[in-house]
Amino acid sequence: MQNFKTPKLTIVGAGPGDVELITLKAIKALQSADVVLYDALVNEELLEYATNAEIVFVGKRLGCHAYTQDQINDLIVSMANVHGHVVRLKGGDSFVFGRGSEEIDYAVKFGLETAVVPGISSALGVPASAGISLTQRKIAESFWVITGTTSNHELSKDIHLASKSAATVVILMGMHKLDEIISIYQENRTDDLPIAIIQNGTKNSEQKVIGTINTITKLVSEKNISSPAIIVIGEVVKNTSKLTEYFQEHFDDEFIFQNLNL
Repeated sequence: MQNFKTPKLTIVGAGPGDVELITLKAIKALQSADVVLYDALVNEELLEYATNAEIVFVGKRLGCHAYTQDQINDLIVSMANVHGHVVRLKGGDSFVFGRGSEEIDYAVKFGLETAVVPGISSALGVPASAGISLTQRKIAESFWVITGTTSNHELSKDIHLASKSAATVVILMGMHKLDEIISIYQENRTDDLPIAIIQNGTKNSEQKVIGTINTITKLVSEKNISSPAIIVIGEVVKNTSKLTEYFQEHFDDEFIFQNLNL
């Protein structure tokens, strides 16, 4: 039977990892999907919402690509024309180093209807869940979010600029260039800035290490921290351990932080 469903692409942000950190709108998109193309950083438990969809893994990790980006673009169009509603499920927010806009632009060229469901970016959600406030009065008035690895597999030049700023700096996809990042900070600053690295943020498998520019490399090695992880650099990191100790001393794990008036 001929398929009369309208070809459509919905780009959906799945959030930073915790299955509960996904929006209601994202869940509705998954429930209406005919095909779900999902990435490596997506929590696979979310696929249970896509009860009527064909599920295809198209994830990319360092040195291992299930599909190239061009192949993913072509797959979106072909699947939409054959099946109807394609949900492209991406970790975090699709428009923060997620190539969401590129896929939308490609789909539009072939006449597909398109929609976007924002997600909680790991750049924001992971530090928050670890008790790190990216901005704080009298400490940090702004923050940078930078990719550690560009499309040319090089370190972003913005890190040189950010390292000279008083702003908090969040670096995604930077673990494989941690030594280079540390060297830039040591070259551009004389203060030993606090730094936190959080692996598998918001998941049960989360691990984090907190140190300074001069100590973090050794700590990462001792704790065996690796990708996927987020790097947070700035004075705001100093307050993280203070908050954690306060929560552990006064409340159990199920206490809801929002009820605190700090």
